[in-house]
Amino acid sequence: MLSQIKTAVNQLQRKFINHQLRSRLKNHGMTVISANCVGAFILHDLGEPFNSPFVNLYLSPKNFIRYLQNIVFYQQQSLEFIASEKNYPIGKLADIEIHFMHYHSEQEAREKWQTRSSRINPDNLFIIMTDKDGAQGIAYEELEEFDRLPFKNKVVFTHKPYPDLRSAFYIQGFEQQNQVGDLFAFSGWNGKKHYDQFDYVAWFNQDS
Repeated sequence: MLSQIKTAVNQLQRKFINHQLRSRLKNHGMTVISANCVGAFILHDLGEPFNSPFVNLYLSPKNFIRYLQNIVFYQQQSLEFIASEKNYPIGKLADIEIHFMHYHSEQEAREKWQTRSSRINPDNLFIIMTDKDGAQGIAYEELEEFDRLPFKNKVVFTHKPYPDLRSAFYIQGFEQQNQVGDLFAFSGWNGKKHYDQFDYVAWFNQDS
């Protein structure tokens, strides 16, 4: 019962928070390329369209970085699908594997990928990754590799501080783990989620 009350309180508070976030947002129609669902959650909170195919899916940090290192090449590749023991489709762009974990069929995944790929705006581009990858988390070398990528607007959410990495943003609350945990969970009774520690509205607005 207590958990149900907490959820109801948080959902009510969240509506108010989202209203405030949307009123602050000046930059609209941005393309968010995210290694997992955090980008889609943020866009949903802001009431923004999905101008990127990276929605309701995830890539390993290694594959995500590989995509970003040669983004023009991968955007030109046809999305294929491979045999999957999961209960969702697994796609491939050349040598990159994409897990469409919130899609019911290959057809749905392909249609959404193609439609949203056509909306990508390279002039209003934002990149999001987390230090999450399996049980052991991401290697520091991969964080360094991400940090070197030639994108102006990029961030990687980490479970501990990395002051030497310009793109790293420390999310508090996961220090005892090997990686960032559930960013989408409410962090208390105030309607805030863990990713709210990062002021993404200010990040989107910086060039507006």
